[in-house]
Amino acid sequence: MKFRWMAAIVMIGAVSMVGCVSQSKYEEAMGDVDSAKSELALARTQKNALEQQVRTLKDLNVKYGSEAQLARDELERIQHGRDKERGGVEDRAKELEAHTRQLSAQNRALRHEYEDVKRHNDTLKSLVARYQKELKDQSRSATGVPAPAMSSVSPAPSVASVPPAMKDPQPLSSSMNVNKASAGDMVLVLGLSKDVADRVVTNRPYRVKGELVAKNVLPKETFDLIKERISVSP
Repeated sequence: MKFRWMAAIVMIGAVSMVGCVSQSKYEEAMGDVDSAKSELALARTQKNALEQQVRTLKDLNVKYGSEAQLARDELERIQHGRDKERGGVEDRAKELEAHTRQLSAQNRALRHEYEDVKRHNDTLKSLVARYQKELKDQSRSATGVPAPAMSSVSPAPSVASVPPAMKDPQPLSSSMNVNKASAGDMVLVLGLSKDVADRVVTNRPYRVKGELVAKNVLPKETFDLIKERISVSP
């Protein structure tokens, strides 16, 4: 196209220089010039259109680049949040595992304690049953002993007439009533400590001796040492 336009200009110049070109040649040359001008205008229009497309593509490239960057940032944020959440879940899982182990240990300890308490309860039941039987036996023996008859009152013998064996009588054995005795008497007579004696007084009354052990007032060993020297009569 550019070549034809230049050729037309050259031809017009040649015609103007020679001055002997026919009218038909001149019109043909002018037609070529007009055609070249039209093609040049079309080329410029296409060029402008292409430039506009290039600018549009550049704008789209910038836009898509920004969106791609936003997408990458969002992806990184999601990955960071996922990693953080995963770490939190793992920490929580470890805490739950530790808590589960702790609860298991407590459960085992409670099971052992329950077994100990059960054995102690069985022992106390057997003790209570035995002491209840002793109490019934003592009650039957007490009701079956007749009271001594007081037919007459004899004057008290003089010291001189008392046989040597009777001048220094041994005191009769008697038991201490733990339902009535004071804490001080229990300390002096039974040899209990002040705290234990106070505990005996606080947990009154006792129906049978075995309640001293059943109520956790006295240890079994201490009770066995003093059980023959105490009573629980009302």
